[in-house]
Amino acid sequence: MSNKNRRSGFEIALSGISCAIAVLVLSLGIMTGVNSLTAVGYFVGAIALMLPLSRQFYLGGFLAYLGTLILTVALGVAVRFWSLVPFAMFFGLHPLANSLQMRFKINKWLALAVKAVWFDCTLIVGYYLVFGGIVGGTFLPQGVYDVVNKYIFLFIFTIGTVICVFYDNFAFRCQILINRIVYRIKK
Repeated sequence: MSNKNRRSGFEIALSGISCAIAVLVLSLGIMTGVNSLTAVGYFVGAIALMLPLSRQFYLGGFLAYLGTLILTVALGVAVRFWSLVPFAMFFGLHPLANSLQMRFKINKWLALAVKAVWFDCTLIVGYYLVFGGIVGGTFLPQGVYDVVNKYIFLFIFTIGTVICVFYDNFAFRCQILINRIVYRIKK
């Protein structure tokens, strides 16, 4: 078998494995209806999509992302499609953005600023899709929800940006770990 065929086979295998893991965790997380499990599904799905990117298989990584979205919807998440939107908008594409940032040596502060705005926009879309533009409930007094709804964009652009900085740093560390693990497998 030629080197090119071996590389293509390895790309297909890594992409398929990453897609399968991401579909499984996203589907389970979203179908439970528990927001914390959905968030874990986003994170584990993003880590799974790092597999093909660890060998610079950018097309394989992007196709694994698209396959993850299509198969997750096909497995029944179409009923709760709004729960998949944050993954589709940010968490699924974030590993590819980080990988391209490393590949083209883009300034980390510039990239972080763009990713923070991107994350904040995802939170705004989530706010309107999930909460219909109004946060409320029975856990806290109504006055707290009034303050949250009044200053929601301030909260999103401050707290969301801080969360994005920590998430981005943690995602880079996970990508480095995944790179080391896949390098050992390929060896």
